[in-house]
Amino acid sequence: MEAEAARPDRRAERAAARRRRDRRGFAIAAASTVLVIGGLTALILTSSGWPAVRETFFNATVFKESFPDVAKAFWLDIRVFLIVEVAVLALGLLVALIRTSRAAAMFPLRLLAILYADIFRGIPTILLVYLIGFGIPALANSDAEGSSTLSWLPTEPVVLGAIALTLSYGAYVSEVYRAGLRSVHPGQRDAALAIGLTERQAMRHVVIPQAVRNVGPPLLNDFISLQKDVALIAIIGVSGEAFQVAQIMASTDFNYTPLLC
Repeated sequence: MEAEAARPDRRAERAAARRRRDRRGFAIAAASTVLVIGGLTALILTSSGWPAVRETFFNATVFKESFPDVAKAFWLDIRVFLIVEVAVLALGLLVALIRTSRAAAMFPLRLLAILYADIFRGIPTILLVYLIGFGIPALANSDAEGSSTLSWLPTEPVVLGAIALTLSYGAYVSEVYRAGLRSVHPGQRDAALAIGLTERQAMRHVVIPQAVRNVGPPLLNDFISLQKDVALIAIIGVSGEAFQVAQIMASTDFNYTPLLC
């Protein structure tokens, strides 16, 4: 009876010891963090060049003047990002499904999917924006007789920029999807076929849902990069893009605070 009565006391003591250890660890972590960040901050703020850096990049007056215009232009970036994100998800999944298809009749499409993924992943995004942004309008231009067989191609800079970003990131996302599809055990597909599902139903209801769940974190990384690369469409003359607006403001007096808005 005494041993049984002592057990709750020992458990309470161990719990109290764990709480004390956790509190001590938190205090040490907080103190070391404050010490490191405070030391770095003091080192920067006391340097002789800090006033020039503050005036050039962190000017409060310039920030207040430029922020409304940059924030208004940022809405275009958000719209382009959301549209391209949906297009990239669809294109990447389509290419991944083609590459993992086992049908012999799909071999030409598999070859095209492989070439697309390998080539477009090797082209820098900024170069692809240039190629699409200036190449497609050149193809759509009329000849000397005023006619063009490709006059139906889009020529709006924002549309061309979105197409370039979609093609670039679609190649990367297709590989992420393909890795996710390969990560699903073949037994899952075989079991789905064994209970009477067709190949398409097995992919739709069994394989793809598991693959998408597995590739969530890598896809999030790609979309973080995409959100930053949306600014590249400014190089082909997209009017009202946030980076372009900030760049124009910065070029007037060589103060780069608008770029940090």
